Amino acid sequence: MSTSKGVSVTERAKVALNDEFLRNAVKYTTEKLRDGKRQASSEQGNWEEWRERGRQIRLHTIAHLDYYLNQFIENAKANGVQVHFAATAAEAASITLGIAQKRQARTVVKSKSMVSEEVHINETLEKEGMESIETDLGEYIIQLAHEMPSHIIIPAIHKNREQIAELLSKEAGETLPPDTTILAGFVRKKLREKFLEADIGMTGCNFAIAESGSIVLFENEGNARMVSTVPKTQITLMGMERIIPTWDDLEVMATLLPRSATGQKLTVYMSGISGPRREADSDGPEEMHIIIVDNGRSLQLGDPDFQELLNCIRCGACLNACPVYRQIGGHSYGGPYSGPIGAVLKPALQKNVAEWDDIANASSLCGACYEACPVKIPLHDMLVYLRNRKVKEGHKAAEESIGMKGYAYIMANPKRLRRVLRLGRVGQKLLLTDNVIKAKIGPLKGWNQYRHTPGLPAQSFREQWRTLDLELQQTRREMDETIKARLEKERTQRGKGGSHS
Repeated sequence: MSTSKGVSVTERAKVALNDEFLRNAVKYTTEKLRDGKRQASSEQGNWEEWRERGRQIRLHTIAHLDYYLNQFIENAKANGVQVHFAATAAEAASITLGIAQKRQARTVVKSKSMVSEEVHINETLEKEGMESIETDLGEYIIQLAHEMPSHIIIPAIHKNREQIAELLSKEAGETLPPDTTILAGFVRKKLREKFLEADIGMTGCNFAIAESGSIVLFENEGNARMVSTVPKTQITLMGMERIIPTWDDLEVMATLLPRSATGQKLTVYMSGISGPRREADSDGPEEMHIIIVDNGRSLQLGDPDFQELLNCIRCGACLNACPVYRQIGGHSYGGPYSGPIGAVLKPALQKNVAEWDDIANASSLCGACYEACPVKIPLHDMLVYLRNRKVKEGHKAAEESIGMKGYAYIMANPKRLRRVLRLGRVGQKLLLTDNVIKAKIGPLKGWNQYRHTPGLPAQSFREQWRTLDLELQQTRREMDETIKARLEKERTQRGKGGSHS
């Protein structure tokens, strides 16, 4: 089993489940986001129609991705953008480093970018002596804590004000109170200095418009606009699937994304960037690079089970809806992408099944992610496909294989099942307490760590049904006898009446 830093998903989840603060923090915030999404989508009206429109746009785009990518690249180059293609994460990091070294950069400021987390840009630049600074408030906090984001939209969802104040106090060299206004003020002042001295600004890309070669950024803090206008050089990292055909299509995405992500009707800042600064422009970079990243995405093209994975617009709605994520948080998934989308994306982007973690099992398969997804990605089905592929490749635990074979053997024959149930009722008497099994032994060890196993009933459903059926038959016989007696009595009375007349 492949693990993140040698620790499996199961082991990380155990740590999270024992962290009461983390569970409460994640639950509180995700519920707030879900409520906001529910209200915003309801106020929009015809939400299912909007979802279907979004889905159709994404399906069409991904089905013709080669065409729209080429169109985007041609138009971006015509706008003066230098376009690069990175087949792997290492190649994306190498291209970024090459640009930075050519510009003799010392300081890089970054707006929020999941792709930069995916390809480990900060680590690459810092190894070469450059300062790479996150300017999204949540990402900045996580960077100071030397952690990964625990949510696609709210990376520091697992931190409280006291913890954040402690981190920022170390950075400030003085004690800062856990007051959000003071803490935000410190970060704003600190980052403003970095914006002005930065040699390179680095952004992600929410959407790339094929018809104009433009990138579009959604944000709430204004930092992405600073990153993309103040430094002389801009680098944009974008997943190759970020393409949409036209600006008209953006209207649909701009309706779906903020409502699904944070419950907003419209994001605070939406910036469209179509190249470096022109002569008439008052601001903007002198040089702009776009690095289009594959890193396993092309493996999904043409795959009937996983191509729709590329439809994702990174709103995080599936995380907020997922009962598993709400219990274990984002770090349990062991990568920058967490929740249902992370549980599918992480293994799907890796061709070697042997390197997959047990992350695909971090799901109840309830389908809440599908219901929440603004573009209707069937993530719950994909998780089943991942499990199936892993088993077919022979990567399964021996005890699980033995257990499933035993289960199949028992369930294939009703007589066997009845015998096993009878034995189970007898054997459980040693373990039952208030009609539940609390003992943490054998296969019940993990389950009973956080819940209790109900005891087997005194009668199976079949036995209860048989008893009920017998009772019903007896009742019918009694009713029949009663009705028969009543009819006989009525006939007798009518007969007597006829004789008297």
